[in-house]
Amino acid sequence: MAELFAGPEAAADQLLAGGYLADEAICDAVFFAERLGKPVLVEGPAGVGKTELAKAVARVAGWRLLRLQCYEGLDEARALYEWNYKKQLLRLQASGGGSWSEAEQDIFTEDFLLERPLLAAIRSPDPVVLLIDEVDRVEVETEALFLEVLSDFQISVPELGTVVAKHKPMVFLTSNATRDLSEALRRRCLYLHLDYPGQDREERIILLRAPEVGEKLARAVARVVGAVRRFDLAKPPSISESIDWARTLSLLGVTELEPAAARRTLPLLLKHRSDIERVTRELAL
Repeated sequence: MAELFAGPEAAADQLLAGGYLADEAICDAVFFAERLGKPVLVEGPAGVGKTELAKAVARVAGWRLLRLQCYEGLDEARALYEWNYKKQLLRLQASGGGSWSEAEQDIFTEDFLLERPLLAAIRSPDPVVLLIDEVDRVEVETEALFLEVLSDFQISVPELGTVVAKHKPMVFLTSNATRDLSEALRRRCLYLHLDYPGQDREERIILLRAPEVGEKLARAVARVVGAVRRFDLAKPPSISESIDWARTLSLLGVTELEPAAARRTLPLLLKHRSDIERVTRELAL
């Protein structure tokens, strides 16, 4: 298989073409991950572009993105695979008897297997990007489900045997750092920490994703959003909310960020009443 990134600098250009403005640490991580065949653990606060990085790599590569959204209570059936029990029952009823060993061979086949994201990534005949999103939301015990995949890129299906990846998926795990992940999981990954961008980088991101905004407004939005994030808010604005705010202001014909326009459009940036009230008060809007 051809190499995706010729080097970190090439990765920067390719990701930019895919709509993602990457800094040196991000470019190093995706380049090393591809060449070493290692998963990337991307950690940081919500809304800094962790999930979007995996999507951008998939776009650049032209590969399918398989996403496992983690949540409390996620089990093996939802992460790996499960059997289509209704279809199996219908087959048993249609067969009309016979021994269990015969029935077992008949119903535990590919026809009755329901792939979930992890098994789908391992079994894919083509390279894929596997996104395990918000891994910190699952219980510590559930992380064990991921270890076989991340160690050997294989999954054991007792009824069918061990499935080994034909192509190693490029794996991204994201975490909002709401709890400590196990050392066993961390050992298997390259580590990348993402934080909110500085003003200059956020301005460039806004212009990349919403070029119609214009440099002057993008600079003002980036400056104000940076100041807003320093307040003790229930939910600091994400990069995507910053972009939405800039787009909304542009739709209103705003070219300079004035208090009246900012106050009118704050619900695009902030999603809690207490946050809106505090920002309005602190910035004298």
